[in-house]
Amino acid sequence: MPELPEVEALRDFLTEQLAGREIVRVLPVAISVLKTYDPPLTALEGHQVAAVHRHGKFLDVETADGPHLVTHLARAGWLHWKDSLPSGLPRPGKGPLALRVALETGAGFDLTEAGTQKRLAVYVVADPREVPGVARLGPDPLADGFDEARFAALLQGERRQLKGALRDQSLIAGVGNAYSDEILHVARMSPFKLAASLTDEETARLYAALRGTLTEAVERSRGVAAGRLKSEKKSGLRVHGRTGEPCPVCGDTVREVSFSDSSLQYCPTCQTGGKPLADRRLSRLLK
Repeated sequence: MPELPEVEALRDFLTEQLAGREIVRVLPVAISVLKTYDPPLTALEGHQVAAVHRHGKFLDVETADGPHLVTHLARAGWLHWKDSLPSGLPRPGKGPLALRVALETGAGFDLTEAGTQKRLAVYVVADPREVPGVARLGPDPLADGFDEARFAALLQGERRQLKGALRDQSLIAGVGNAYSDEILHVARMSPFKLAASLTDEETARLYAALRGTLTEAVERSRGVAAGRLKSEKKSGLRVHGRTGEPCPVCGDTVREVSFSDSSLQYCPTCQTGGKPLADRRLSRLLK
């Protein structure tokens, strides 16, 4: 799933490609991706793009004197830029293409989604806060005002495990499964540790890991073409998706805990005092 760094890179890329250009056609291919119907998709046509924003993992294309096109790429969605879009209308079918946006220059982008679980979401709204997922977002961890004191206040009284707390978009916007693993590895903390149990020193360490990991990932992704962002993300990950490989810090074997629809990766030596975590459903929480 694209997370804050990749969506921020897409925002940068689209700002360069779209700002000041006119949208002439928006073509829905998979009607299921449309989560709003008023205003219609056609309300975007004939308007210039004023700016591109990011809200957590949401992309927001703002038009001048027109509506916003807000997109959440979900787990398997992606954006493909084309300097020259194919001629003719795309045909609805079983392929990955979900939506096409065409500019007056002949360029544009496709939104696609792989797999059978269709969760890609597109909204056309007058204000992005009309999108439920945007309205409930917590603070952006890279915002100037997101300091250590604010982070500590968010975790105070938080009885969930760190892995779940970091992924909660209403607590902190933009962190998902991959970067929560990376942040916890940098902070040298168990994913099962309770957020409310952190000492002041541990809170400071986790805050530094959060800001540092995301900032480094954004910088790695900056200037990377949209089509290469996925591989760039994978190449920069130290533990997530690297089960069985050596930890780049200590050399121990990266382990995994599997859940019904996801998994987490961690280093026992760096994060859990050398103790492998058992299946979450059967183990006691590690402090």
